[in-house]
Amino acid sequence: MTQSNRLEVLVQQHGNHLYRAALAILGNVAEAEDAVQETYLKFLTADPELRDENHARAWLLHVLANICKSTLRRRRRHPTEELLDCYPAPDHETRDLVEAIQELPANQRASVHLFYYEGYSTEEIAAILGQRPGTIRSHLSRARETLRQKLKGGF
Repeated sequence: MTQSNRLEVLVQQHGNHLYRAALAILGNVAEAEDAVQETYLKFLTADPELRDENHARAWLLHVLANICKSTLRRRRRHPTEELLDCYPAPDHETRDLVEAIQELPANQRASVHLFYYEGYSTEEIAAILGQRPGTIRSHLSRARETLRQKLKGGF
């Protein structure tokens, strides 16, 4: 299989997961799209040997997480103003939850997304984000407490 065919298969199989993860980490549609595209460019330049689908997904998520971290560092050095005040959701409860998640710090947002929306264990998230499992559990615990307070009416 040629490299362009491999890339096309990866985009079809993992594009949605990568985009959702990037959006959860960055909270910005344009930056999430850029991060996903940069991940695929890394794939093309690195041409890694991917053993199976799980390895491919983990490799892509690891690269994406590093790109998102770089974007967040760049954002801190050169702050800009966000245009969106809220993010669309199908109903009122879901919208409140999504908005509350978007207000979490980036490390907590990433952990929440990978744990609840992508189904990864804390050990897998730690490997993807390059952190210790205890740190990930701490991020999840703090995020849960923050969300609990905000959704009870502590806005």
